[in-house]
Amino acid sequence: MKRIFLLPLALLMSCGSVKTQQGNDKTSTQLLKDVEVLSSDAYEGRKTGTKGAEMARTYITGRLKEIGIKPYPGQSSYEQAFEIKGRNGGAAIQGKNLIAYIQGKTDNVIVISAHYDHVGIIKNEIYNGADDNASGVAGLLQFAKYFSKNKPNNTLIFAVFDGEEMGLQGAKAFVANPPVALEKIKLNINMDMISHNDKQELYATGTFKYPQLKPFLVSSNPNLKLLLGHDDPKLGHDDWTNQSDQGAFNAKNIPFIYFGVEDHKDYHKATDEYQNINKQFFIDAANTIQEVIINIDKQRDIQAIFRESLQMKKQ
Repeated sequence: MKRIFLLPLALLMSCGSVKTQQGNDKTSTQLLKDVEVLSSDAYEGRKTGTKGAEMARTYITGRLKEIGIKPYPGQSSYEQAFEIKGRNGGAAIQGKNLIAYIQGKTDNVIVISAHYDHVGIIKNEIYNGADDNASGVAGLLQFAKYFSKNKPNNTLIFAVFDGEEMGLQGAKAFVANPPVALEKIKLNINMDMISHNDKQELYATGTFKYPQLKPFLVSSNPNLKLLLGHDDPKLGHDDWTNQSDQGAFNAKNIPFIYFGVEDHKDYHKATDEYQNINKQFFIDAANTIQEVIINIDKQRDIQAIFRESLQMKKQ
């Protein structure tokens, strides 16, 4: 539990190096650093429309520039602004997504996404949201760096969404006003809570509706269990299909994979802090998701993965 206080800006922007079980692995060190910074008290829980959310955007924008990936062509910045209507006649809130891209060898698009917002300050306590969802943003940044150095077959859009905690508002704004024609988006890969699990279990949701994705969902890491599920409508509240930003893509019939963990004791609590994530599990999870994305991207004509099912639906 934390009371409100602010870290000096110099400390905020230059967090010390984090040692991992993988020694001097710079990728893993950066992965953990990104979570540590974004979930620090200075960001005040990153609630949409607050100073903390603005600070998070500044940090993420700096990382995207450092990685060397650009805003989508025709866009003057990474930001995509949208408005969230106020409740009970209250003032509207402005949210801001961050959109970057890497041109592939084809114009087929995979959107890789994670939300950066969390729930902010409740009863004078900061809800830092380390797992939910600083972890997903850190994973996205790792993948962006990898593909900045390894040209993908498919064009990749990296979407860092705002307003997820207010009803997937950022993702809904994105699909309502995408930077590319919606029909070019062949797949959404979304991460939301990928760093906190004591059983070494990471779920991939989406194969109930799109079983063609199953062959790509494999991991070479023997220490991590990549499980399929939480996507059968019969499961009720345990069906995660529309419970994070992939739901906005699903509503447009865009295939998706959602990576996440089952709820844990720190979910939506002030104890969802950097010190409580499972660091080695997180490293393994991020590397496994990256492996899956690489496997999928090897399919130059990604639409071919789903072509059979699309033809069946038309019949």
